[in-house]
Amino acid sequence: GPCKVKVVRVSNLARAKETANLICQHLPDVERADPDPLLNEGRPCHNVPGGKASANTVARTDEDHARIEEAFKKYFHRADPPEADEDKEVAAGKEVPQPQDGDEPVPAGEQKKELQPHPQHEFEIIVCHANVIRYFACRALQIPPEAWLRLCTFNCSLTYFTIRATGSVSCRMLGDIGHLGLSRSTFSMHPGFNW
Repeated sequence: GPCKVKVVRVSNLARAKETANLICQHLPDVERADPDPLLNEGRPCHNVPGGKASANTVARTDEDHARIEEAFKKYFHRADPPEADEDKEVAAGKEVPQPQDGDEPVPAGEQKKELQPHPQHEFEIIVCHANVIRYFACRALQIPPEAWLRLCTFNCSLTYFTIRATGSVSCRMLGDIGHLGLSRSTFSMHPGFNW
C-alpha cells in the first residue's frame, strides 16, 4: 500500500523550501512543519583527515556543529514501542486474568504478551542540505562523524533511513539520483559524474 507520510520538514533556506513546495504538491493531505533553521546548511563537524583550516573555518564549524547536532537529536530517534494489551490493562488498573488450574503452561520467557508489529510504518520527509545529510548519515550509522566529507550526496538526491523500534538503523539509499538521469545530475556546481 501507499507510504504513510506523517510530516514534511524543511530547512529555512529558500532552495530547500522550493523543493519542499514541489514535494508537497504531491502530498496535499500531509502535515507540513514550519521551516526549521536547525536544518540549515553548514559545516557540521571537523573532518579527518583534514588539511590546514583558517581560524574562521574552525570557528564557523564549531558554531554550526552544535546546531546541526541539535537537529540530529531532534529528528533521529526511535519511536516508543506500542504497549502490549496486557500492559495497557495494568496501566488502566484492570485486573489481568491469571492462569488457572488445567491451563496450558506458558514456557519460560514467554509469560508476557508479544508486541504486534505496527500495521503501517510511518515516514517523515526532511528536505535539507548535503552537509547536514552527510553528517546525519554518519551519526545515524554510528560512523565517526568526522568522516562526513567522505560521503557524496548529489543535488536533489534521496537518502532513506529505516529506524526500527529496537534502535537499529539501516541506510537504504544515500544520495540516490536514479529519478533524475545523468543529464540532470549535479553536485556543488559540477554536472554529471566526471569531476
